[in-house]
Amino acid sequence: MGTLLVRNARVLVTMDDARREIARGEMLIRDGFIEAVGERNSLSPRADVIVDLAGHIVLPGLINTHHHLYQSLDRAWPASQNMSLTGWLQGLYPRWETLTPGTIARAVELGLAEIVLSGCTTVADHQYLWPKGLAASALFDIAAGFGIRFHLGRGSQDLGRAQGGFAPESLVEQADHILAHTADLIAQFHDTRPGSFRQVFVAPSSLRSATAELLRASAVLAAEKGVQLHFHLGETAGEIDFALHKYGKRPVQVAQELGCLTAETWLAHGVHFNPDDVAVLRRCGCGICHCPSSNMRLGSGIAPVRHYLDQAIMVGLGVDGSASNDSSNLLSEIRTAVLLSRVAAENDASFLGARTVLEMATRNGAKLLGRNDIGRLVPGCAADFIAIDSGRIELAGSEDPVAALAFCALTRVDHSWVHGKRIVREGKLVGVNLETLIERVCSGSRQDR
Repeated sequence: MGTLLVRNARVLVTMDDARREIARGEMLIRDGFIEAVGERNSLSPRADVIVDLAGHIVLPGLINTHHHLYQSLDRAWPASQNMSLTGWLQGLYPRWETLTPGTIARAVELGLAEIVLSGCTTVADHQYLWPKGLAASALFDIAAGFGIRFHLGRGSQDLGRAQGGFAPESLVEQADHILAHTADLIAQFHDTRPGSFRQVFVAPSSLRSATAELLRASAVLAAEKGVQLHFHLGETAGEIDFALHKYGKRPVQVAQELGCLTAETWLAHGVHFNPDDVAVLRRCGCGICHCPSSNMRLGSGIAPVRHYLDQAIMVGLGVDGSASNDSSNLLSEIRTAVLLSRVAAENDASFLGARTVLEMATRNGAKLLGRNDIGRLVPGCAADFIAIDSGRIELAGSEDPVAALAFCALTRVDHSWVHGKRIVREGKLVGVNLETLIERVCSGSRQDR
């Protein structure tokens, strides 16, 4: 791949341990990995490719730690527009019963196009519906077409509506098949090398969608294979009622006793945890993915993120699916997280600061995914970074350009690189005609109906 020199950034936000922000920063990249960062003219001026980012804010590529990409064609679905989680699912499951591999592929393509434009360079997709014929290889190939790092969660449900779950029986799978397929995907695709583009994690959907037996076996499988474990927990108050009725315990206690809460576990949502729950999560070393837009859309509540961070619980950021967010935009999610934290705050000290949320979307996200090679702009890390022109109208007048990225209403980055390869140039996808993609995806969706 050769060498790439990034020069003259207005601010280079490293997200290193010292949280350095280097004015007129430079970065030297060799074969996809960062070799050096420094101030202006501090690095060798020679490189195969030199990129001048004068006036731009440069920071690590954003990491989306919870998505359901198959939902990208379900925005503003009429039957679910004004429903909380249970009613929302009831409105969508008849549609999802008709999903085909082709429909899911088009949805994944659309969702990835949108999220890449918002600065995402790594995405964790919780794919918990597997219609006949759906191949994980197809999903990885679509991600490769955008040049993005893709973590695929082999999601699962073996608890149907008749047993108190959400899904119709047609979308429920047998636990033995789920576990065997998950192990097969790990063997085929999970790559632990530095700079890996493909990883797999174990992802039973939730306490209300998976039996205790599947949850326990999923935790064992994740531990045996050395991969991350991910599932929904604490999303709604209704989950507490379900767990108390079925198990006689709160959801966190159930998950802990099933062996699902470890330092290799991260949870989606985490809205409804009491002090005892938080203490358990802290002891276990679990992380949480905050999905503010989805939680607002479904009326689930406001996760006390500041409190979690103060308790040394790692918190990242996710967009969730477009059926409950209606977009796949991580820049928008950053701003929403900043603003929403202030709605429920008891005082100013409880506010989430702009830099805190940017950290959640970068280095924290990497930690949730079990990676130390992304999320920071430091020597040895993969060269995943984004650049935003501080002269844009959305940022004009800001005295603090880094904080402005979170406070101001941005929706697209100007440039993005993954492993030193540019995937967004001047706000457009590299090698992808967006208009053609949208027409093809939507045309195929209309034919499906």
